[in-house]
Amino acid sequence: MGTVTRGVRVPVWVLGLVPLLLIVGGLALFALLDAPGLGERRGPPAEELVVERTVLSPGEIALTVRNDGPDAVSIAQVVVNDAFAEFTGPAEAVGRLETATVRVVQPWVEGEAYEVALVTSTGGTIVHEIPVAVETPSADLGFFGLMALLGLYVGVIPVALGMLWLPWLRRVPAAWLRGLMALTVGLLGFLAVDATLEGLELAGEGSQAFGGAALVFLGAGVAYLFLSGVSSWLRGRSGSSAMLVAAGIGLHNLGEGVAIGAAYAAGALALGAFLVIGFAIHNTTEGLAIVAPLARTRASLGRLAGLGLLAGGPAVLGAWIGSAAYNASIAAFLFGFGAGAIVQVIVTLMPSLRDETGRTLHPTAVTGILGGMALMFATGLLVAA
Repeated sequence: MGTVTRGVRVPVWVLGLVPLLLIVGGLALFALLDAPGLGERRGPPAEELVVERTVLSPGEIALTVRNDGPDAVSIAQVVVNDAFAEFTGPAEAVGRLETATVRVVQPWVEGEAYEVALVTSTGGTIVHEIPVAVETPSADLGFFGLMALLGLYVGVIPVALGMLWLPWLRRVPAAWLRGLMALTVGLLGFLAVDATLEGLELAGEGSQAFGGAALVFLGAGVAYLFLSGVSSWLRGRSGSSAMLVAAGIGLHNLGEGVAIGAAYAAGALALGAFLVIGFAIHNTTEGLAIVAPLARTRASLGRLAGLGLLAGGPAVLGAWIGSAAYNASIAAFLFGFGAGAIVQVIVTLMPSLRDETGRTLHPTAVTGILGGMALMFATGLLVAA
């Protein structure tokens, strides 16, 4: 009769830890031996500097730069409009992903365009354009108050006005309501596309080392998954669709506020009456999108006010961020975040478009979706800068 030999039972956590330790040990050995066999890289250094922020004060242009390349960069000279200029900068070379401030002595003239070229120690040139020179406002209490007022004008007030359509929505026939829900989907679809395009444009201006355009899609994915979890948690609660719509629009308005605040601080946006009216008309349609899911439910005045603040309030926060601490990479992520949130809201609302036969894209729904996109496009023309 043979004997049965039982092996030693290894804990599960050990089986999972061993490959990880081998990977860490291999990488440490590779670094310790100074990458054996690879040798030194040939060719000129790869120097990449990205200008993340420009601050203009009387007689000075301050540029905040980030090293986006693999090699350290030393700034040797600064040229403004083809003339050498005095400057103060970092004492040591700027390492990968590090930031530094270059202060250029330049008696600039308001309204004029300037080209600032940073010449590195190896002869490389990084060119930064200032289309319109204007003094950067100081971030004091009065300035933040102005940004809050701007956020109210373009976010909170227009959304609140659009929500005044609720009494009318409650009296329209069911077929009309499906058409209005389709109109809401069209409005949101346009916002999602618009946010994605703006995010991709900003991603091209920011640091590519942090992901570039991938930040937009990363933000979209994070927002979609986050709101999907929130939607599952809220399922079955009264007015959950309206809350999701308000949250999606709020995230979009956060990115929009960042862009508006940054443009105003850089002098590329004037607070004219026509622009405010244009934003009011454009964003009023967002209020309609919020109250459409509430047409057959009851909602208190306090709840409606909360939904309006959830949708429009982030524009105030965005204006503060954009004017005081603007970063193209962060702005691109936020626009992607807003786009992903809106896409998730659209997915949630699509079942509400079904008619008596179960069709989702019936003629009324298609007409409403196209009408919503056309309406947002038409009102968007009023705020094109």
